[in-house]
Amino acid sequence: METIISICLGIGLAASVGFRVFLPLFALSLASYFNVWELNASWLWIGSLTAVITFGVATLIEILGYYIPFVDNLLDTIAIPLATLAGTAIMVSTMVDLSPIITWTLAIIAGGGTAATIKSAAGASRITSTVSTAGFGNPLVSTIETGASIIISFFAIFLPIVAVLLVICVLFIIFKLYKKIRHSKS
Repeated sequence: METIISICLGIGLAASVGFRVFLPLFALSLASYFNVWELNASWLWIGSLTAVITFGVATLIEILGYYIPFVDNLLDTIAIPLATLAGTAIMVSTMVDLSPIITWTLAIIAGGGTAATIKSAAGASRITSTVSTAGFGNPLVSTIETGASIIISFFAIFLPIVAVLLVICVLFIIFKLYKKIRHSKS
């Protein structure tokens, strides 16, 4: 059961990375620092005070950066590969007592894949907002993304199974919107 819970934690935080790269890392760092979650032995450094401070500063800079016009679109450009890597890293760090093959396979597919999917959809929504509102709607998009990252990170740490259900809902919404946009283009 502990393995399933740790996988749910990883998937929830990886999905949260799709909205904000550093916020879930900061949340995991805090959770590890305060002994809420045990991390993989190779990733214990995430719970150090240095990591907490570093991820906290990076989180603050990232959130503020998304409120600066045109910087937000630039951040989305570099955030997709970063989210994929961070989603993979978060999955690896949360999975304990599994063989490295299973750990890395799940991390790449579930962690990196979930983060990349959500980050790509979030980036597309920002581009749409930039084009349709001349960038004036982007702060609203940024606020929604930050809020989603906070909520999913919270549930991932304290109620991991609920977080996975939230992730499934988010992915379902993305799929429905994709189908709707694709259908309207044809």
